[in-house]
Amino acid sequence: MTDLRACVVGVGRLGGEHARVLSSLPGSDLVGVYDIDADRAGRVAEGVGTCFEADIDALLDVADAVVVAVPTAEHHAVARRALEAGCHVLVEKPLARTLEEADDLVAIAEAQGRTLAVGHIERFNPALRACIPYLEAPRFIESLRLARFQPRGTDVTVILDLMIHDIDLVLGLVGGGVRELSAVGVPVLSGSVDIANARLGFDTGAVANVTASRVSVQPKRELRIFQPSGYMSLDLARGTGVFLKRKQETGLVATSENGPEDGAEAEMPSLTDIVERIPLQADDAEPLELELAAFLDAARGDETAIVSGREARLALDMALRITREIEEFADVVAQDS
Repeated sequence: MTDLRACVVGVGRLGGEHARVLSSLPGSDLVGVYDIDADRAGRVAEGVGTCFEADIDALLDVADAVVVAVPTAEHHAVARRALEAGCHVLVEKPLARTLEEADDLVAIAEAQGRTLAVGHIERFNPALRACIPYLEAPRFIESLRLARFQPRGTDVTVILDLMIHDIDLVLGLVGGGVRELSAVGVPVLSGSVDIANARLGFDTGAVANVTASRVSVQPKRELRIFQPSGYMSLDLARGTGVFLKRKQETGLVATSENGPEDGAEAEMPSLTDIVERIPLQADDAEPLELELAAFLDAARGDETAIVSGREARLALDMALRITREIEEFADVVAQDS
């Protein structure tokens, strides 16, 4: 396997983690990092045994694959620069601020024949990976993503900061288009929406209820999936879950042809008579390592489980639709008050 020369542009908290993983990932040669804060770039570079480059173009000139982990407002400009330099690019979510920017990046990547991946890391969560083999036509999905407040990420709404993870998961799990949407959200500690809920009705008849908050006391990342064969409960924070699978051969009530035998009351089965409890847990591989390995493999031309630019564009579109719905509702409330 040929080592790809990789670099990270933007080494804040998340970019620093990318640099850490790339520095030891098989098939990766971390050639450098860049950040507008040279002191921070220097500290990260020293910690992972690489160099920091003060000239971003000089770094892109020697790199094959680039991770873009700058603030969302800069995603388009930096990713475009990297693609035009001939690099394969992984952009942290969301892909861009607008659909126009997202479409531009997808078009450039395709014209350049380069991989454009997006960091929807929950796709690589062990609980999610473990549930995929049991997935069949979900009818209702409920997600709950609660985080404590921190200034990082408040340059965008909680929809683009946190909820977009679950939007991506829901769109992938259900499939089909969204025909109905209702949403509500409010700013609490920042100047933009900090807590939001959206209800999505799909043309398949499935429904998803998605809640995200970045002003919560107790962090949670949970996903519940209801389908004809049973119910899955995933703890994405722990990477574990359970599938309560309905036993096909079990009836709800044991009766004879003419009712309960000998006039006795029908005996109701216990939960263990009705369902089989299947633990959901994949291997303990680090999701970020799996994501970056998939990105590098895709850059080599292999078929992998990356989240493509086109897939990420769908999640961004839905996130922006939810944002507009919240803004329109807020305007109505303001006019009525």
